Amino acid sequence: MSSSRRFHKVVVVGLDGLEPTIVERMLEAGEMPHLRRLRNGGGLARVRTTSPAQTPVAWSTFATGVNPGGHGIFDFIRRDPRTYLPDFSLNRYEQKNAFLPPRAVNLRRGTPVWELLSAAGIPSTVVRCPCTFPPDVFRGRMLAGMGVPDLRGGLGTSTFYTSAEGVKPEESENVITLRGGADGTFDTHVIGPRNPRTRGNFEFPLRIRVDRAAGRVVLASEGQPRALDVAQGAWSGWLRVRFKTGLLQSVSGVVRFHLRGVDPLELHASPVNFDPEAPLFPVGTPAEYPKELADRLGTFYTTGMVEDHGGLNNGRFDEVAYLDQCNLVLAEREAMLQHELARLDDGLLFCLFDTPDRVQHMFWRFREPDHPANRDGDARANPELARVIEENYRACDAIVGRALEHVDDRTLCVVLSDHGFSSFQRGVNLNTWLHDQGLLALQTGVRPGEAAGDMLRHVDWERTRAYALGLGSVYLNLQGREAKGIVASDEAPTLRASIAAGLTGLADPDRAVVAVRGASTREQAYAGPYVEESPDVVVNFAAGYRASWSTALGGIPEVQFEDNVKRWGGDHIIDPELVPGVLLMNRPFDGAGAHLRDLAPTILAALGAPRGPAMEGESLLP
Repeated sequence: MSSSRRFHKVVVVGLDGLEPTIVERMLEAGEMPHLRRLRNGGGLARVRTTSPAQTPVAWSTFATGVNPGGHGIFDFIRRDPRTYLPDFSLNRYEQKNAFLPPRAVNLRRGTPVWELLSAAGIPSTVVRCPCTFPPDVFRGRMLAGMGVPDLRGGLGTSTFYTSAEGVKPEESENVITLRGGADGTFDTHVIGPRNPRTRGNFEFPLRIRVDRAAGRVVLASEGQPRALDVAQGAWSGWLRVRFKTGLLQSVSGVVRFHLRGVDPLELHASPVNFDPEAPLFPVGTPAEYPKELADRLGTFYTTGMVEDHGGLNNGRFDEVAYLDQCNLVLAEREAMLQHELARLDDGLLFCLFDTPDRVQHMFWRFREPDHPANRDGDARANPELARVIEENYRACDAIVGRALEHVDDRTLCVVLSDHGFSSFQRGVNLNTWLHDQGLLALQTGVRPGEAAGDMLRHVDWERTRAYALGLGSVYLNLQGREAKGIVASDEAPTLRASIAAGLTGLADPDRAVVAVRGASTREQAYAGPYVEESPDVVVNFAAGYRASWSTALGGIPEVQFEDNVKRWGGDHIIDPELVPGVLLMNRPFDGAGAHLRDLAPTILAALGAPRGPAMEGESLLP
């Protein structure tokens, strides 16, 4: 060990979205003994997060030690200035021709800490860090996290099988209506990847045998296993399916099912995941690492967004079923952590648990009986659901406790959340505000509302100076950048400042409270080589508010404010000052003013490796 190396090992347990006010309250009540042990042995601090406080943005800053202008991730959603259409911001695909799979490109730039450690000869194991698809190549192992698509290439498209008539597909969902079945048998299929030659889908045959008396189904196929039993109200095990895509060619995937009912039949299928034993795209470093994990631990989820919040949002199963699936994910991830802890003898181990974030998104509303998303007295009728978040925190504390059994005096242990959490009761329709300010124009005869549609499809670009896409991002219609830009480059700084000033203090007239605490121009928010890719204005919402669902995809509703009635009733994409993360270590550290960008320099200092030349953060170790 070099003279500058203070620890043999650094273990970082990421607990996505852990809210410091809840953690601090539970610590004082003695409900999190293992986090209290860390606090007492080292320290606890609130850690400042990124602008915006979004998971891929924040974890990219953790990994690289730079602000978003230095790594190029600014939002979940980016826009293509050539078409004004929204796109996923974490990666892109380069298609050479219709006969070859596209090449995936990671849009997170900057140099992550594991590459700097690798250059110093120190290994790392990185499990499920966001913005790691395709996975980085370095000395060690990586299982890719947020950014990995499903087998269809999207963020996650589920399928709902039903024998009821008239069921319409909801968001990111296909519906297959099953007919016949007089003998309790339905012949159907699993929807696979798109067929580039026919523009249809590859399919995997599936037979559903319904036992109404027993309240269960058997899924029969040529997959593995050949017969999969699913009880009503339960999740199935994994079904490995294989889609024939050509002569002697096939693509393998894995899928899980939840049976809501048998009469009528209501069966939810998760998005089809890459098979970790034979993924269509690389999801690990080295390439055989996912198969190694599957051989040791069993099949696991590979998509970037694992917890099936879409099925709950769409009403395909209830909160109890969602929690069951979240607990499956939590156990799966802990098995990976324990597997890697058992063989860690040098370097960095990072493992992220996304589940706290996903649980809070879907259960925060139960803490607020007046939340617009509560239907028919949901919160009052289900008081136990108001305690789910604390129960999940206790489960995370137990995971940390079991991890600490592997921590010795040569190990720095870090527990970290990327941001905190808050309520999401009201959405702000940013494009409607821009329209009302005369900055966004619609085509003749079109007014804000349903007729305006989404995807900015009815915008008159020759009269539009600004538009919004994503979860708080405003863009100028800039000459030479946007396809139909009208704003001259020398006007841009003044217009950015004017929009930011106009949004700051924006009040919700229905509630008589401020909905937007502030807004930053790109010059104020970011620095670095990728600032030109950033939004022109970043909006910092007040607690309880967020960019509306419609704004995210370029909608222009009739009014500037609307209730959030989705089950997704909690969020964190508000003013970053309101949602700091949580930081604990087993050794004393300087937590005053700590920021996510300080973690990479801290890890490097702990392991005696030189800091990266572009890093902005500082080591927190004394």
